[in-house]
Amino acid sequence: MAFISNGTTILDAGAFSASLGSKVHIKTLTASSSATLSFVDGSDGVVLDSTYPIYLFKFINMHPSTDNVAFQYNGSTDGGSNYNITKTSTAFIAYHKEDDTDTALYYETGNDLAQSTSFKSLVLGIGNADDEQCCGELTLFNPSSTTFVKHWISHVPSHSYQSYIYDWRTAGYMNTTSAVNAVQFKMSSGNIDSGKIKLYGIKDS
Repeated sequence: MAFISNGTTILDAGAFSASLGSKVHIKTLTASSSATLSFVDGSDGVVLDSTYPIYLFKFINMHPSTDNVAFQYNGSTDGGSNYNITKTSTAFIAYHKEDDTDTALYYETGNDLAQSTSFKSLVLGIGNADDEQCCGELTLFNPSSTTFVKHWISHVPSHSYQSYIYDWRTAGYMNTTSAVNAVQFKMSSGNIDSGKIKLYGIKDS
């Protein structure tokens, strides 16, 4: 007799036939007029070490207190004492205005980094009206490596302050062979008024 969950056969004839829980929830942080949200390995139940080869951050309804701002991140190699890792990145966007008067797809030269320790903007121009925010994800590969630089990719759609939908795609690497053991998120100006960030570990990957 087979055990079936949500249309997927989990157990059949005594053998497991599906991958069980390759994405493991680690921690959810909820913003409430928060200057920053930080995930620090070993702090408050956060795991960001060699336990998983890939870590996934999910952004849910990140709403800024200030209009027309960027949602940003940076990493740390010293447990969150400093968020200033050198990064090189690239970015491109597609956008479409609500009234259908303006569309584009292009490389965003003003939002790439070349060996910069600045916070990396994952999306620009988020509005602070009641219905404006951004959602998306950031994937960080093998942050505990002491051999390789740390690659990452992100995909963040947003409702902008000018009634556009922006679809931001960014990628890059943190140029360090030290283990990255903390990641911090913030707005470029003002607080994160509300929103949630969920951290997952991807196992067996």
